[in-house]
Amino acid sequence: MPRHSAVRDPIVKAMWLRGPAWCYEAVSALWKEVSTGTFTGNDGNTDTDTDGRNGGSVLVPCTLAPGDEITIPVVITWYFPNCYVTAGGVPPQDNASAPGGCCRKPEAAPPPWRPYYASQWKDARDVALCVHRNYRTLRARTLAFKDALFSSSLPPYVLDAVSANLAILKSPTVLRQENGNLWGWEGCFSTGGCCHGACTHVWNYAQSIPHLFPDVERTLREQELKRSMHEDGYVKFRAALPDGPAPRDFHAAADGQLGGIMKVYRDWHICGDREWLRRMYPLAKRSLDYCIRTWDPDHKGALFEPHHNTYDIEFWGPDGMCTSIYLGALCALVELSRAAGHPGDAPFYEELARQGAAFMDKRLFNGEYYLQKVMYTGLRDRSFLEKLANPKDINAAALALLKKEGPKYQYANGCLSDGVIGAWMAKLYGIETPLDRANVRKTLRSIFRYNFRRDLSDHANTQRPGYAMGREGGLILCTWPKGGKPTLPFIYSDETWTGIEYQVASHLILEGLVDEGLAIVRAARSRHDGRARNPWNEYECGSYYARAMASYALLGALSGFRYSAVNKTLWFAPKIKARPFRTFFCTASGYGTITLDKKALTIEMIEGELAVERVCIGDGERTVEKAWRASVQAGRTAKTQLRV
Repeated sequence: MPRHSAVRDPIVKAMWLRGPAWCYEAVSALWKEVSTGTFTGNDGNTDTDTDGRNGGSVLVPCTLAPGDEITIPVVITWYFPNCYVTAGGVPPQDNASAPGGCCRKPEAAPPPWRPYYASQWKDARDVALCVHRNYRTLRARTLAFKDALFSSSLPPYVLDAVSANLAILKSPTVLRQENGNLWGWEGCFSTGGCCHGACTHVWNYAQSIPHLFPDVERTLREQELKRSMHEDGYVKFRAALPDGPAPRDFHAAADGQLGGIMKVYRDWHICGDREWLRRMYPLAKRSLDYCIRTWDPDHKGALFEPHHNTYDIEFWGPDGMCTSIYLGALCALVELSRAAGHPGDAPFYEELARQGAAFMDKRLFNGEYYLQKVMYTGLRDRSFLEKLANPKDINAAALALLKKEGPKYQYANGCLSDGVIGAWMAKLYGIETPLDRANVRKTLRSIFRYNFRRDLSDHANTQRPGYAMGREGGLILCTWPKGGKPTLPFIYSDETWTGIEYQVASHLILEGLVDEGLAIVRAARSRHDGRARNPWNEYECGSYYARAMASYALLGALSGFRYSAVNKTLWFAPKIKARPFRTFFCTASGYGTITLDKKALTIEMIEGELAVERVCIGDGERTVEKAWRASVQAGRTAKTQLRV
């Protein structure tokens, strides 16, 4: 018999049969239709007593000859152009509370905002037709991206960490408004978002969007410094949805606000747009000046006054975590001021950074790691002293503890995994700070030594042990190797968060401690191997948690790749000795791969272009710098002979 295969038009059943025992009857009837080839369609409007939609099916009839195969693409599209979920603003009186700290307007009211896709297509059918027309191109581009990423000379579990967490970009955690502006939750629950407003101190960790979609990432800078910042420089760290001013109803977040200034520097070097920088510079300066007035009013170079942070509490007194971000922000503004045409601003911030680095190295470094000096006397903020003097609602035991140990939720002489996070940001973004690099490395070694456990069986975590437990490995947020753990330390201290694991791992690798960094990544991904946890969902407070996008930093850490569109300079310093070494890269103008062998560096562009005028290539021991004028177009390669 002749070989033959055929695909016929699909049949849609938009409503299953529903009866008293509707589940059994629906499945039974469906199986009968499919198995006998008598599948009948309907438009979903045949049942009068439906009690809501109860499922449907699509049958694609096909005939296959022995040995034949057919691929049948199935495209599911949707279109919900009217969005009534709002957050962060002042809700109207008729709003009802809804999950995720947001509110919903009555369905009859005009939608407060529309999603970005509503500006691109007119309905779900239009979306489906777009996919149909462009399916081959969309699939080819997707596979080209995947193949480039997975061609990198990196351990499989590293590529797993980088690629799996890109799922966050397509989850309900990330929203984009019709005007193109990005907005996000921290994570998402089944019926609503978790912790609104692209929270600055959580999104500090996320490194994928600024490199893969830099134009979209810059809308977050404008959100922070235009729509969420008040006249005095206070930034509401939870932005409103839809776009608009955010009320001043809580503390500013020191780590988030200072990290935002460092991200202005990063995003400017990624995009190279000097006009954008000129618009953003006065806003960044206003933000930093607020931080100085609020947390370092005596200009000592450290955050002394109580400062809110990502652990949902205030640290009292200077600490390595937030002060290292402060140093990075000061040094970033020095460079931004000069580039924006305001060099006269630089000396003040430069001197303050020098003082801050000296303070951290002399007063906060204990020989092994940076710690916190808990303070509540001699500060402008006297609220804790007033609480002790007028303990209206404090019981005797709590009052005795406060008098003995000071404010709750500190880490004091603990070894904090985030203890030098500002140096991580600075290293990633190319910001030079005067902090002693040897002390930074010692701190990282101590974090790995004290906080990383290959087996957590003996670790007691009464907060949220589901993140890492039992014989699993993981990085604990804080330990007290020298004793002195507060009775009430910051509330998450015994937990394990993948976003912080990737932060520490990539920082270890950047500083040459490759084996230690890879051990942390291996442990994190082994916990999310599909047995106990979803491989694409590294949850924290909610699923698809934004902090986990710190995993993208592993690419730059292991390859040493960084590119500045401002001065057309490319840095490349692989931490893996194998040659040839190959890695995926992405810039604002395009993406591709870079290969380094013993004799040459080769750039292959897959989409877009890359203009290079200078390359700095290192092998871990020395760096070779070379002028190299090249403009690499998509589908082309460029090679420079350079022995390293």
